[in-house]
Amino acid sequence: MPVPTPTPTAAPTRTAPDTDEVAQVRAFNRFYTRSIGVLQDSLVGSPFSLGEARVLHELARRESDSEGTAQGMEGTELRRLLDLDAGYFSRVLARFDAAGLIRREPHPSDARRQLIQLTEAGRAGFADLDERQVAAVRRLLEPLSPAQRATLTEAMATIERVLGGPERHRGFVLRPPELGDLGWIVARHGVLYAQEYDGDPRFEAMVARIVADFAQQHDSAREAVWIAEVDGQPVGSIACMADDQSGADPGTARLRLLLVEPTARGMGIGERLVAECLRFARRAGYTRITLWTTSSLDSARRIYQRAGFTLDNEAPHGGFGHGVIGQNWSRAL
Repeated sequence: MPVPTPTPTAAPTRTAPDTDEVAQVRAFNRFYTRSIGVLQDSLVGSPFSLGEARVLHELARRESDSEGTAQGMEGTELRRLLDLDAGYFSRVLARFDAAGLIRREPHPSDARRQLIQLTEAGRAGFADLDERQVAAVRRLLEPLSPAQRATLTEAMATIERVLGGPERHRGFVLRPPELGDLGWIVARHGVLYAQEYDGDPRFEAMVARIVADFAQQHDSAREAVWIAEVDGQPVGSIACMADDQSGADPGTARLRLLLVEPTARGMGIGERLVAECLRFARRAGYTRITLWTTSSLDSARRIYQRAGFTLDNEAPHGGFGHGVIGQNWSRAL
């Protein structure tokens, strides 16, 4: 099965953003700040501005992360974390100090440094603010359907990931397919193959037939599909099926439907999916496993080779696309 899982090589060519891109980002910024009330004098009806709320949030989060054992947070660290103007930051602290929301103490190892902590009044003020913000977000989300909420939060996660600099280490899980996952496999194979390899709708139709046959009739003891998931979203797939080729030995399995989303590449998901497929095939009693792919999928070939597959034969394939060379690979189990 063709597998659109190229490994990153050279860094992408960077170009200056055009006028339309800049305008679109600015329009989104105006829309979003208006939607969440950033331009109002106070945040969600509280006594605090957005900047003040962020200061309270970071101080409360530091206490929560350290289970209340922290001595406080250095003022310079807090200002640098929030990227606040020094003058504005000083005014915020002065206001909080006067209102009894914080206390400032010398650092135990250096009296020139200052530690900032919330007082009981500060914790109560933050708790009220937090409740107001939760209620405001609930009101924002309530008119949306579950599917719309999922689309919105996924888009937000994408923005954070793209603009957030070096990506944090993310884990992934493999699980059986749930309702909707088989349709996702068909759709993503069609889209990615068209985008990355100039495939045409015949490829998606082929994947749809494979998936439909599995959904309608499969022996769960000898056939299985896995979904790779990152942060609650499907990002990959693979299947182990009985080889349906004419004259195939009943002891031969076939690896199918391997896919990894571009956003999840480089995490080792492709290798893990293949390894899981091989383990299942052995437990199911197969003695050999085969797969079909095309010569253009270099990264997929490397995954297969590392997993012990060898090329059996190749020939031009006219089923979809132009100049496609189909390849059959296999290995003993």
